[in-house]
Amino acid sequence: MRPWMNANAALALEDGRVFFGRSFGAAGTRTGEVVFNTAMAGYQEIYSDPSYAGQIVCLTYPLIGNYGVNDEDFESTHEGRFFAEAVIVREHCEHPSSWRAQGRLTDWLAERGVVGLAEIDTRALTRHIRTAGELKGVVSTEDLDEARLVERARAARGLEGRDLASVVTCAEPWTFAEGERGRVVVYDYGVKRGILRELALRGFGVEVVPAHTPAEAVLARRPAGIVLSNGPGDPAAVPGAPETVARLLGQAPVLAICLGHQIAGLALGATTRKLKFGHHGANHPVLELASGKIAVTSQNHGFVIEEKSLPAGCRVSHRSLNDGAVEGIEHEKLALVSVQYHPEASPGPRDSVHLFDRFADLTGTSSRTRDAHELPAAAPAL
Repeated sequence: MRPWMNANAALALEDGRVFFGRSFGAAGTRTGEVVFNTAMAGYQEIYSDPSYAGQIVCLTYPLIGNYGVNDEDFESTHEGRFFAEAVIVREHCEHPSSWRAQGRLTDWLAERGVVGLAEIDTRALTRHIRTAGELKGVVSTEDLDEARLVERARAARGLEGRDLASVVTCAEPWTFAEGERGRVVVYDYGVKRGILRELALRGFGVEVVPAHTPAEAVLARRPAGIVLSNGPGDPAAVPGAPETVARLLGQAPVLAICLGHQIAGLALGATTRKLKFGHHGANHPVLELASGKIAVTSQNHGFVIEEKSLPAGCRVSHRSLNDGAVEGIEHEKLALVSVQYHPEASPGPRDSVHLFDRFADLTGTSSRTRDAHELPAAAPAL
């Protein structure tokens, strides 16, 4: 489709489809895998989630930026950082209205080097991805030549075989909160602040370590429990992670979330595969097989554990009601809570926050639940 009047930016996909629109945020050219997210709110949390590194995020909700941005809603522990390569919306609101707003989305994107593209048919783009699968793409405000953009999209790096956890992890161990319940060590594969908050609310001392930390260094801290966090990229490409987790399983209770769940599966001997189009949104129904209960969940992942590859002693505990994908596993001998979705939400429903309580029970410790005002206001800049 040819540029319309006043179009000054474009999205090109590797299969030759091109969309023209209006730019907001930063100027420039960015490449990545194009995904869609179906959440109706929480754009700041989505853009600042490290799990979106290497991706161009299209939001299906049509009006974005209407309640502004603020310092409290960052999910990244890297202070004030957005991780999406570029963002795509149907309509960008130039004049937000909210008592919490501290600025406009377009300005904060520009300050952080994130390119925005508005006024394209996001419904058509989403339907195309659902048919063709997630595709490599390029968003540019600098070059509107369709042929050149498509070639650039084809040359871009996808997510398969790509270790992005090592890119977004912290450089050194750091402490999020002190606690009377005992220490929980969190492997930072791209951890969200919401996960750390939920652990601290249950009275744990929360220590965050880099993705490449050896198992022996973590066990030397004598943790009450270990958390494997969310993160971006291909779980099979994170160097040494499955081997490290294999040494940790059975040594302390483990809570594994999203990428951490996939790595736990690899550590147990399972395999992972890439989905045609991933699960990204805050409205995904998941069935807990043991209880028959259904939770509406927040999800953000492009890979999944292969059910047929699960070893003896390991079984599916949760399943997606959209496509039947594995959304949780459990082991008959190990203290393991492992789910593909995000029990901390941020953004999204809190149907599954009880999984943090289940993990806390496995640690065998006890403490009062803290109030949110008792938590640290912010993590240190990394």
